[in-house]
Amino acid sequence: MKAFVASVEDVFREASARWTLLAYFALSSLFILIFAFAVNLDIVDGALAGAKLFGRSVEFRGGSVDLDRLVLGFESGFSAFLYLVGTFLAVFATAHLVPRLQEKGTVDLYLSRPVGRVPLLLSRYAAGLLLSASNLLYLIGSIWIIVIWKTKVAHPRFLLGGGVILFAIAALLAFAFLVGVVTSSTGVSIMATYGVFFFSALLAGHDRIAAALSKEWQAKAVNGLYWIFPKTAELGQAVVAFVSAGAAPQRLQQSLNVWPFATTAAFGAACLALASLLFRRKDF
Repeated sequence: MKAFVASVEDVFREASARWTLLAYFALSSLFILIFAFAVNLDIVDGALAGAKLFGRSVEFRGGSVDLDRLVLGFESGFSAFLYLVGTFLAVFATAHLVPRLQEKGTVDLYLSRPVGRVPLLLSRYAAGLLLSASNLLYLIGSIWIIVIWKTKVAHPRFLLGGGVILFAIAALLAFAFLVGVVTSSTGVSIMATYGVFFFSALLAGHDRIAAALSKEWQAKAVNGLYWIFPKTAELGQAVVAFVSAGAAPQRLQQSLNVWPFATTAAFGAACLALASLLFRRKDF
């Protein structure tokens, strides 16, 4: 257990020494600062009388808008943006963990320690998730605090929506680890993971794609791929639905279907298991 914890700590020390940690949080800080300075609200008696977005005035018909509903709608829309940003930053910042581990000299040092190969790989995976979770908490938490400061309206679901984002990151990170074990390339791991993200999003329309194909086996192949790959589009919709559940609880029930989560979890678990098997048998 001590060796496992030490390996996790090594990842954070490595990220700090190689400027990865600083760059990761610096990019998040940039998004936070842009958001803080881009949104200016004029609140009168608990209602929004005026607003400026990126320096441009936003006019409201009827003179004012109910602030609680406006904030909820804004948080719902912005959560989709945070889903993309949080996922992409996490993959970019953690996809190097396996390729760097397999570098000559580095892997020899780690394998000389009293820790098995599979626990070693899983410790890197746990460290990557912990790093992603801390950045998500910083990014989403800061924006949530800014919203509360500017509007005096607090919706905890906006903060808790980060759990769904972290779930998507966990599945994609497992795939990145699998590619990293096979190729030992950070660039290939990043590109392949982003490719899976967008390809899986396209497969959300598998019914329409299958209907447009001329051969039955092609339609079955598309439907099969849909159930194999992670449901990145559905998880993005689930984040928005979870945040906006206060205004539309029926939308939450429709979007939080168990199958996108179950199949995505199965995809991540299979990738991590295969990565562990290959890493255990790999010659260094």
